[in-house]
Amino acid sequence: MDYYLNLYREMISLRGLTDHTIISYSTYIRAYLDYLCSILFKQPEDVSWAELRDFIRWLQNERNLSDRTINHCISQLRFFTIYVLHKPWDESQLPMRRFDQYLPYVPSQEQVRQFISTMPDLKQKTMVVLMYSSGLRIGEVCHLRYDDIDGKKMRIHICHSKSRQDRYSILSKRALDLLRQYWFAYGKPRNWLFPQQSGKDKPIDTFYLSRHIHAHERRLGWEEKLTCHSFRHAFGTHLYENGTDLLTIKALLGHKSLASTTIYVHLAANGTGSAVSPWDQMGGGSRD
Repeated sequence: MDYYLNLYREMISLRGLTDHTIISYSTYIRAYLDYLCSILFKQPEDVSWAELRDFIRWLQNERNLSDRTINHCISQLRFFTIYVLHKPWDESQLPMRRFDQYLPYVPSQEQVRQFISTMPDLKQKTMVVLMYSSGLRIGEVCHLRYDDIDGKKMRIHICHSKSRQDRYSILSKRALDLLRQYWFAYGKPRNWLFPQQSGKDKPIDTFYLSRHIHAHERRLGWEEKLTCHSFRHAFGTHLYENGTDLLTIKALLGHKSLASTTIYVHLAANGTGSAVSPWDQMGGGSRD
């Protein structure tokens, strides 16, 4: 089955996806090929639609996966079928699942201020400030280079973002001051702004900051609700609360669709919750 897995990875790489994405996309194809070897004893070309559906049920039962994750697995199977097996894909045989969508947790402006102002480590604080003040993803922070920071125009160049498009985001003056402090304190890095300690030629790993965020929550006596992405969501939410229009927020965050940006209307304190019911506006009178 290694032949199929290697061919799958090759086809993904031909689409220009990153190594991290190739690893992520291979997760359930590897599980699928193992399933064929150990349970079905079949080659991928010989698997029926009914057996594909059995695999999805088995995967969900064995790993207790969410509907969203199951859809991710189905997408991988679709790619595998079309580009590796060169067979047509029939969506009516293995449909995508509907799933519940939940609003993410977003800290208030006061909570963000308290969290950042009490962070003891300069490097970690600088990374969090960049996520919050510019709306950057953790991967974008980790891959920032010295030349991406434009102190004259007060903007940050984001190269090859998640949507595969370059963009500029705003650079906070206070964030720039903190970044300068970090830069001098950590040896004036000229390539990656946040390099790995063991190898200066590589950017820091994205998981580095997550554990320190949770550790700081524990120091503050908070529940462990924050993730790196919470600060990006807070950026969009607080911009909207402060009067920035959605199109500007969309551009700063690098969203492909405005639909992704409208979530901040729901998250903002002055969003849907500030609307006044027409029943209250007309007085709510009743003759009953």
